[in-house]
Amino acid sequence: MRVVTEDAYARALEHAERLLGQPLTLPLGPGEPAVGADFRRLATEHTFGDVWPREGLDLRSRCLVSVAIAAALGTHEPLRGQLRIALHSGVSREEIVELFIHLAAYAGAARAFDSYQIAVAVFGESR
Repeated sequence: MRVVTEDAYARALEHAERLLGQPLTLPLGPGEPAVGADFRRLATEHTFGDVWPREGLDLRSRCLVSVAIAAALGTHEPLRGQLRIALHSGVSREEIVELFIHLAAYAGAARAFDSYQIAVAVFGESR
């Protein structure tokens, strides 16, 4: 079993902040059990400490893949986060919309349109 260290978690949070352009905040929600903090910590360390820093894909490719996966799965909150990371990393709004056009052929028009609507809301945050 892998043990999460303070240093590893701190590095993951630093990497997340570089990607997002702001600190990643993960407060416990109402009704969430205390063990939820452990889940969030483990997920954060793995995602931002182990996966995002890998060298096998460049940042732009990793951003586009992550937006496409979140959109295809229909996971709205993760999609919002991935869109923010992509925009902060230099992916254009036009490229993101083109991704949804392509996604419609493989994941369906309804899923792509839903994702597009979320993207439009995220685009509006940076105006």
